[in-house]
Amino acid sequence: MPSLFRRADRSGLIAAGVALAACAGLVLYGVVDTGDSDGRPERRTPTASVTYQVSGQGTADITFQARSEAGKATVVKAAALPWRRTVDVPLGQAPSVSITLGENGGQARCTLAISGRYVQSATASGTFGRATCTGVLPTAPATAS
Repeated sequence: MPSLFRRADRSGLIAAGVALAACAGLVLYGVVDTGDSDGRPERRTPTASVTYQVSGQGTADITFQARSEAGKATVVKAAALPWRRTVDVPLGQAPSVSITLGENGGQARCTLAISGRYVQSATASGTFGRATCTGVLPTAPATAS
């Protein structure tokens, strides 16, 4: 009978090994699989690099547009100044940055640069002072001539 138990132990180990290999294969497939079942490349929206900058002292609430195709804004409450952010904005959207000073007032200046070229600046001052800088992006990528 001892040989019967050895055979049962061996077949149990083999079954466990096969189950473990199957699980490892499924995990590896989940890590490697991109979820792109139709073989087409992912559609990417063309963007332009936009730099928002706010100079001054103290804090300000800053609202700016980033990568949202729907035009949703990102809000940073009580951002410490000076503040700077470079983001990609979808072509066809209007990049903008708005600043609002608090009840302590002060003075802050926003600037907007598209692809490294400064486009606009504005200054907010006083209690709850506001300023907005906007720009225009093309609706299609530029072509080389």
